[in-house]
Amino acid sequence: MNILMLHGINHNMFGKRDPAQYGTITLAEIDSRLQALGRELGVEVSSFQSNSEAAMCERIHQAYADGVDAVLINAGAWTHYSYGIRDALAILTVPVVELHMSNIHAREPFRHHSVFAEIVKGQICGFGVDSYLLALRAAVSAVTSQ
Repeated sequence: MNILMLHGINHNMFGKRDPAQYGTITLAEIDSRLQALGRELGVEVSSFQSNSEAAMCERIHQAYADGVDAVLINAGAWTHYSYGIRDALAILTVPVVELHMSNIHAREPFRHHSVFAEIVKGQICGFGVDSYLLALRAAVSAVTSQ
């Protein structure tokens, strides 16, 4: 099983960016934890991060062409307004799990709305780095129960 992890805008700055919300874990450490859990679950996890909305859409298109089994996405701020990424995700016919390290519903009002909500399998938020691991488990479960 192949699962794609999509990291959104500014996530390359994890570890430096707003430690009160995101802690001090780096993107490389998050990916390392996903890889370790993937090995335990017997799945391959590949990761992609971009600060370019166009590059993110292109990577989603490539995921469709590659036939990935599921997609995890933490799109960051794009979650709240990127209809381009939403439309690219809507092309996928596999489970998509939206995740966030912070609880977006307990933050600024603009963060309460996800333009992806209608098209994703589910959303996990508020558990820090564990949101990633919970999302991976949820995606594997969604694929195996199809």
